[in-house]
Order: sequence, then structure tokens, then C-alpha cells
Amino acid sequence: MSDIGTVLQTAKSAGKKVVGVYCAYAPKELALAAGALCFGLCATKEEGIPDGEKTLPRSFCPLIKSSYGLAATDKCPFFLHADLIVGETTCDGKKKMFEAMADFKKVHVMRLPSGYDGAEEHAYWLGEIKKLKQVLEEELGTAITDAGLRQAIAEQNEERRLMQRLSALMKNDPVPLTGMDMLKLLWGRNFIVDRQDFCGQLREIVEDLERKAVAGEAALLRGAKRVLVTGVPTGAGSSEKVIRIIEECGAAVVYMESCSGMKPFSRLVDETKPPLEAIAAYYLEIPCSCMTPNHRRMEQFAPLIKEYRADGVVDITWQGCHTYNMESRILQKHLQASGNVPFLQIETDYSQNDLEQIRTRVQAFLEMMG
Repeated sequence: MSDIGTVLQTAKSAGKKVVGVYCAYAPKELALAAGALCFGLCATKEEGIPDGEKTLPRSFCPLIKSSYGLAATDKCPFFLHADLIVGETTCDGKKKMFEAMADFKKVHVMRLPSGYDGAEEHAYWLGEIKKLKQVLEEELGTAITDAGLRQAIAEQNEERRLMQRLSALMKNDPVPLTGMDMLKLLWGRNFIVDRQDFCGQLREIVEDLERKAVAGEAALLRGAKRVLVTGVPTGAGSSEKVIRIIEECGAAVVYMESCSGMKPFSRLVDETKPPLEAIAAYYLEIPCSCMTPNHRRMEQFAPLIKEYRADGVVDITWQGCHTYNMESRILQKHLQASGNVPFLQIETDYSQNDLEQIRTRVQAFLEMMG
């Protein structure tokens, strides 16, 4: 058993419960208020795909196939030790994945509305949050109190504030942190057992980088082309290849807008409202491509591009991810209308077969920017 498997087994032997989630829409505050450990489980490694394709269609996106393959074979210790999986209806592929997954693990699926603007949609989503609270209480054998929720909100907001400080450092030229290091930090947060200890370590990292920024220390050369990356979730493993190639070509990845990047950290949960209502409002307003229309995602780009002085936008989409592939066209049209911002869509999967093709396209894109 891996080291993390031993840690999780020890925690469970001491009475800790484990909840696994697959999406930014899953409100971690509820699991934390129930006294459980909560981990993100989206897989970013190619190795899970062959096992995933034994059950799922090959035309599914690599994230779904890898996630299912690692879960079904017990190769993911976080899934193996989970007492409950919280899914969501962000796409048809994931809905069917959760249906298959329910054959060997307890799964609760939160049903998202198709939009986030109407009062009816907010009322519906609040009902889903309340339903999740009830399921967690029943499955974990505990009570989720308002006091526990407020404490969990405060702790998660503190983590969000630190991530915002970290991200703000990428506005500097030169940048004090590479995009790959930022990605590893953002991705690694999903697998932390002691969240308070993580916050302490994150605070030290941020303060150290703030000192380095003042001193002019940098991870990349001043004047490097500045790229804003958006699109599907990416993480350490096989799926980080586009971000790595952008930086190998000499550009700086200054902001990652995706739900594996800064999307879950760009706002705070309102600590003045009743906790369940505040949680529901916060999570429903995440601008995922599953929302129609998704104007919130479009509206944030002009301010982000200006704030981070981005020279161009790279949109990463997985093969088989229909909503992000369709929305890539909408985003490109929006960026053209709002200042003709240089835009590059890269549609790929977890394999390493297209590395040189991606490198050629990225190099041409950077040269086009001048």
C-alpha cells in the first residue's frame, strides 16, 4: 500500500470518514463540516484510460475514462478509502460514469440546473445542497450544524484568499513563479489530509514569493510573452503537457482560468448570509461550460486580460468534451469582438503522441503575437 494509502487507512481506523468529489461544484464545506476528509478525484494520468475503456466508450473524454479506470481498479487510494462519492451532472459522460461507479461504491449525484441567473435555478440548487447535507449526515453518521458550516466556510475562504494572493503575484513582470509550479500547487491541494497545515504552508510560500517579487527575483525572463490559459481541467500527470510546452517555448503562463486553476478561488463565500444559502449561491455561480448561456465566463475575460497583461489566450479542450469544444468557438468570437485578442484552441487528449504538433502550433502562436 502506498504511503498515502497508509495515512488514509490510519485516519479511517481513528474514525475519520472520507468523501471524494469530481468537480468544483461539489461543496467541500459540507463534507468538512461533517468532520470528513474531502479529496478531489479527477484523474489526469494516461495510465487509467485502458481500464476505463473496458466499461466506457472510447469516445468519452480522457478525464472521465482515466477517472473511472483508476477507481474501478483500486489504483486510486483516495477513491478506495472513500465512504461516499459526490458526483454532479456537468456532462452526460460523467452522469453515465457515476451510474456505472455506483455498482461498486456509494455515490450521490447532485443535479445541476442548466443556468445560474434565475430565482428558480437558485431555489432548485439550494434544494440540492440541502439534499446533500442530509445524505452526508446519514452516510457519515453525524450532524452538520450551522456552526460547523460557518467554520468550514471561514477555513475555505482563508485558503481562497491565499490563492488569490498567490495568483496576484503573476501580474508581475518578470513572474516569480512558473505556470507549471503554480499548476502543481493548485493540483496538489486536492490531496491534502491536514488542511490547516496546508494553509500554513501555503501562507509561507506566498510570503516567500512576495519577498522575492520585491527583490526582483524571477522564474522567467522579463518581457516574456504572457499567456492566459483557459478551458478544461488540467493537472499533474499527463494532462499538463500544453502548459509545459508553452513555458518551454519561452512564454509565461500568468493565469489559469479553469476549474483546476483559479476558478474556485476567484470569489469568496459570503460569511454574512445563512451558511447553506451562501454555499448554494457561491457554487451555482461557477461559470462552467455546462451552463447555458454562460455569459459570466465571457464577461470575466476582458478584466483578466487587462489585469494580468495577457498577450494571448490558449484554450485547452479535451477530445470528447463537447461543451468546452463548442464554447471555445463562442469564446473566440467574444475575444475578437472585445479587442481581437490572439486566441489559440488546442484540442488534445492525455497521450503524448501530439507533443511536437502542439509545440509547433504554440511557437507559431507566440511568433504571431510579435
